[in-house]
Amino acid sequence: MSRKLRLVVLGMMGRCPFGGQSWLYLNWLRGLHRLGHEVWYVEDDTVWPYDPERNSITDDCSYAVRHIAICMKQVGMPDTWAFRPAYRTGECYGISSAKLDELYRTCDALLNVVGATDLREEHLTARFRVYVECDPVIAELQLANGDSHTAVALSNHHAIVTYGENFGSPDCGVPLNGHRYGKTRQPVDLDLWPMTYEPEARFFTTIGNYRQTGNDVEHNGEIYHWSKHHEWEKFLDLPRHTSQPFELGMLPDDPADRQRLEAHGWKLVPPFRMSLDVFGDYPDYFRRSRAEFTVAKDMNVRLRSGWFSERDACYLACGKPVVAQDTGFGKILPTGEGLFAYTTIPEAVAAIDQINGDYRRHCLGARAIAEEYFEAGKVAARLLSDLGIT
Repeated sequence: MSRKLRLVVLGMMGRCPFGGQSWLYLNWLRGLHRLGHEVWYVEDDTVWPYDPERNSITDDCSYAVRHIAICMKQVGMPDTWAFRPAYRTGECYGISSAKLDELYRTCDALLNVVGATDLREEHLTARFRVYVECDPVIAELQLANGDSHTAVALSNHHAIVTYGENFGSPDCGVPLNGHRYGKTRQPVDLDLWPMTYEPEARFFTTIGNYRQTGNDVEHNGEIYHWSKHHEWEKFLDLPRHTSQPFELGMLPDDPADRQRLEAHGWKLVPPFRMSLDVFGDYPDYFRRSRAEFTVAKDMNVRLRSGWFSERDACYLACGKPVVAQDTGFGKILPTGEGLFAYTTIPEAVAAIDQINGDYRRHCLGARAIAEEYFEAGKVAARLLSDLGIT
């Protein structure tokens, strides 16, 4: 570290207090903090949070505030967070509203992770603002279609970095709309995600949403899908091609979806309560797994963005091999030992057979990939260096 920086990470783990969203931010915070910087986590927007105790979106932010306070204490950063519900006047938690505004004015960089916050006048006082795009392609397609909200959101930042590490390559069809993109990837704190070798573990698992609506994008006469169920349906027959059992941490709302998955041999377990236990049941689900089998969003697959998920990186850190649908990430990450990219059922079956044929080697290979490519301090240091703010 050449100098100590003051960094603000904007996020939404209080607004969406589940394991996946929470660890996305906590791993970034830990990586930046490990470098010796002064790192703040901040939620400051007009969006009402989700309260799982009420099972509703609400203007009462008490659950969100508790969740953030607990998470920050658990990762050893109990005093560097703020939550300001901008839909209410005069409320700010963690620090005062005046202190938060001063934090924006004095920080060396503001990292808008996921781009979850629409920047307001207060945010724009930060001298250097970075849009960290964790779910690539949808914003690029929207911008190519002339979406004004996306245009403003991106223009309020001085730099854009993306998990779409194949952006700009000849085989990548994502429209870049004249923007320059830096590349980054998913950090994982390896101390908080230790390797767990359990050769008796049975199931290849994953956790997430099956069907989501509202974010498909039509572009140049084609519809690019956001919901992963379009890709899951292509691989429904996989359990019939292998003796390997599968378990999905997902419970589709539609009974027909559940029946179809179970009829094809997929075991389903409800993820809701598990995902709310951010430091207990959620990471334990990864550690109890034999490996991960998962799909990607259609828009990342067809346009070959190179995207790779935070969840996949956490499986690797736990020493769990990953079999993930190809988005072009195999051009960036090593595959064939601990990590496999597939496009067809036969390719997936071959990867599963390789893992089970030499399980220990592939578990060690998975952890080695996490150590080399996803260790939080390395990822954070590379980002700051690439941005020129070290």
